[in-house]
Amino acid sequence: MDALKIEAVRTERLSLVPLAVEHADEMAGVLADPALHAFTGGTPYSAQALRSRYARLVAGSPDASQTWWNWVIRLRAEKSLVGTVQATVTGSEFARAAEIAWVVGTRWQGRGIASEAARALVAWLREQDAGAVRAHIHPDHHASAAVAGAAGLTPTSHWHEGEIRWELPVG
Repeated sequence: MDALKIEAVRTERLSLVPLAVEHADEMAGVLADPALHAFTGGTPYSAQALRSRYARLVAGSPDASQTWWNWVIRLRAEKSLVGTVQATVTGSEFARAAEIAWVVGTRWQGRGIASEAARALVAWLREQDAGAVRAHIHPDHHASAAVAGAAGLTPTSHWHEGEIRWELPVG
């Protein structure tokens, strides 16, 4: 993978801050609601488990053909972390593709935070010359579908592990 580095991204209300292990304690509370796993499976991580997970993410992908970019979402007015966005980037600088995802803690949902963060993420990826941007969304996860649409992605006819692939139209 080429040498592109993650950087902070600002929007009107949010700061997307590159993930650090130190975010784990606060994020464990943000992500503690089991309902956040309704479509993705699993259960909330403890602060200790999240620290271990974040250490692995910050260290980077063991697969040299992938780059992991992970941010926490900071709602500046509340001075608090409220979720995450991420991109797994594959390919070279001439043909990058990014698989994106997002999650916003239950307490902060319904305020447009995920849409604002996803739009900022997609715009940043486009600045990095990501040719393809996609997300996989469970067909019953209407809120996530709305976020993908707000970020400019559209559903395709492709399915992967029970989820629909959404893609940013080329051009």
